[in-house]
Amino acid sequence: MIYLDNSAATIPDEEVLKTFTKASSAYFGNPSSLHKLGGEASALLEKAREKAAELLEAEQHQVLFTSGATESNNLAVQGTAYARQNRGKHVVVSSLEHPSILEAVAYLEREGWDVTRVSPQMNGDVTAQSVKRALREDTVLVCMMHVNNETGAILPAEEVGLMLKRYPRIHYHVDAVQAVGKIPVSFRTIGADSLSISAHKIHGLKGTGLLVYRDTRNLTPLFFGGAQESGIRAGTENPAGAAAAVKALRLAVSNRPEHAAHMRDLNVQLETFFKERKEVVINSPAQRAPHIINVSCPGRKAETVVHALEQREIYISTTSACSSRVSNESSVLKEMGADQSVAESAVRISLSGRTTAEEIGSFMKAWEQTVPEVTLAKGAK
Repeated sequence: MIYLDNSAATIPDEEVLKTFTKASSAYFGNPSSLHKLGGEASALLEKAREKAAELLEAEQHQVLFTSGATESNNLAVQGTAYARQNRGKHVVVSSLEHPSILEAVAYLEREGWDVTRVSPQMNGDVTAQSVKRALREDTVLVCMMHVNNETGAILPAEEVGLMLKRYPRIHYHVDAVQAVGKIPVSFRTIGADSLSISAHKIHGLKGTGLLVYRDTRNLTPLFFGGAQESGIRAGTENPAGAAAAVKALRLAVSNRPEHAAHMRDLNVQLETFFKERKEVVINSPAQRAPHIINVSCPGRKAETVVHALEQREIYISTTSACSSRVSNESSVLKEMGADQSVAESAVRISLSGRTTAEEIGSFMKAWEQTVPEVTLAKGAK
């Protein structure tokens, strides 16, 4: 098996699995219970929170544990918008955002908020100036992903954060899901007011994630019950999941320099290979995160290419995993100005620090032998 769909999910690290198993057995008490077992579980949870804050250069009280980035993004978007609605009801987002951002702001739009979607340039970049031009007197929230999940484009999150320092009434949220472990990520230097992370993108477990939020006093919960997670996220906490998520985060941060360089080398090999293929259009910009390259084979359906390689036990993907089952084309590429044949035929190859040069060699050989023979879609030339 050659697994090249690491932007959708990564193989859990053995250390992460051990941490989760051990913590589940040893710290099974309810962290809210007053007895010793509850206290031990609570202490584990707070130790994980402290370590996450250290790794992300944040304050311990700013770290909230969630079920993943979809929840984190919805909490940041909806929770911020509702908490600040008396100040204004205008939201600015890049049109390249993950569905968990775009659908959250679409919901706000249906509820009476105004939403401005900032389109990218042809290279997939959304500039700080274009974001600034979209601001209004009643703007209360700006959302910008750090790395695009489909093309790997690195967006100017820090530059936008610096620009927004002049607008302290505006909350700035950064989706850092595809950035952690690939490029440097610091809550302190990025200039964000909130930041989301999902553990299963960094060799952690599904169903665990984080939201770093500067001041939770200005955040409205999505659901209600107990006073867990600073009163923001009701429900019994998951100490083992939090500990495992932070173990994955620690490994991602400590291994980043070595793994990013390794992935960059493999990515360059893939780019060189695809440039020589007449059936291929490269969609990713030259300046991109080290783990993603997105290409199209105009005239061929993306899912047909995916399944052809799957027959050889090579696994890549089409669009974002969160939207691939409901759309036949890449909305990100359409926003970048790509024509329909390119957007409908786009596939994403995404690497991890564990991907080997031998696997990339086998992938390229399989592509040569398989993809040119994939039947052209009806009407294609």
